[in-house]
Amino acid sequence: MTTSATRPRLTPDQRSSFTAALLGWSMDAFDYFLVVLVYADIGAEFKVSLTQMAFLTTVTLLMRPVGAFLFGLWADRVGRRIPLMTDVVFYSTIGFLCAFAPNYTVLLVLRLLYGIGMGGEWGLGAALAMEKLPADRRGFFSGVLQQGYSMGYLLASLAYLVLHGWAGLSWRWLFALSIIPALISLLIRARVKESEVWETTQQKLKAHNTSLRTVIFTAPVLRRFGYLVLLMTAFNWMSHGTQDVYPTFLKATQHGGAGLSPTTAGWIAIIYNIGAMIGGTVFGTLSERYGRRYTIVFCSLIGLPIVPLFAFSQTAALLCLGSFLMQIAVQGAWGVIPAHLTEMSPDAIRGFYPGVTYQLGNCLAAFNLPIQEALASSHGYPFALTVTVMPVLAILAVLTFFGKEAKGIEFGRAVETTT
Repeated sequence: MTTSATRPRLTPDQRSSFTAALLGWSMDAFDYFLVVLVYADIGAEFKVSLTQMAFLTTVTLLMRPVGAFLFGLWADRVGRRIPLMTDVVFYSTIGFLCAFAPNYTVLLVLRLLYGIGMGGEWGLGAALAMEKLPADRRGFFSGVLQQGYSMGYLLASLAYLVLHGWAGLSWRWLFALSIIPALISLLIRARVKESEVWETTQQKLKAHNTSLRTVIFTAPVLRRFGYLVLLMTAFNWMSHGTQDVYPTFLKATQHGGAGLSPTTAGWIAIIYNIGAMIGGTVFGTLSERYGRRYTIVFCSLIGLPIVPLFAFSQTAALLCLGSFLMQIAVQGAWGVIPAHLTEMSPDAIRGFYPGVTYQLGNCLAAFNLPIQEALASSHGYPFALTVTVMPVLAILAVLTFFGKEAKGIEFGRAVETTT
């Protein structure tokens, strides 16, 4: 058995592909949570209600399946590198333009376009990274990769504190500066070689005279596709339900909000994102020993007793503790997903399959924030958090338990690996 001490070090190409995927995913969260952190400020400037402002995140999520579909199919036809680099240029430009939006309508259109760009990032980045990494180390790197999302949220929280809280700059500066990490990601990705797994799979497709359409419309592939969409809907509802409205809840002085200062709320967001990164890395690694399914089920179930502390605490310290523990559980489950989805995907459509299932789940969970805001206005934020989080934790545990996994599968072994 190979131990951690005797495992070969990653090659420069493997490190670059993983680092680029991590940065790209961090950029996704950085820009997305900038909106979450400042949508009340944007609403005040544009004279738009919070419920209407919440649709800025909704349209972004709704358009992600479009991006996953377009860039995913392109990547399965021509390789991973060029579609990924094109995607980074597209979404970083759109994100930068958000800083100059003159009104709500223009900003809404820009967020819609941004959703298309970000829809292509996760699936392609995860596929390229996981195809290059050793099979017995996918769990660890999956956990680290997925926590790029929490790292992006953390960086967004820090940017909010420094630029908005301390420097007193408007929300527009936050969007303008978001182009920097995107460009760094592009520079690293330009050094990455094409996926050897994709190249091998293309040779086998040609040898067997098999088209991508034939692989996609195989009955087992379609059944698994439907299951993974349901699974990712539960996953996305869980994460958005515990993250999107929470900064507003911490700062709100009505509807049962915690009434904390923006600075205190910002520090709590930083701390619970540290918890998220710990959870994802630890449980992603543990999934290599205990399996993908059992790790997800465990994380889902330990989240249930944390909900009262997370939603109903009356002090900043207890809210900080509750959100910290909740994100360990939530992102602990999420840490398994990059490895789990790519392992469950047929070789021929690994650019398309994980990204589209992921983003369709995101799309179906897109109305979480408006629903939570509506429930908060009528029943209070603690109630809104509880009734949208507890059921999905239980549903996720059940869906995962009765599903399948393909831990450690060898990528590129055959075109026919679609069951």
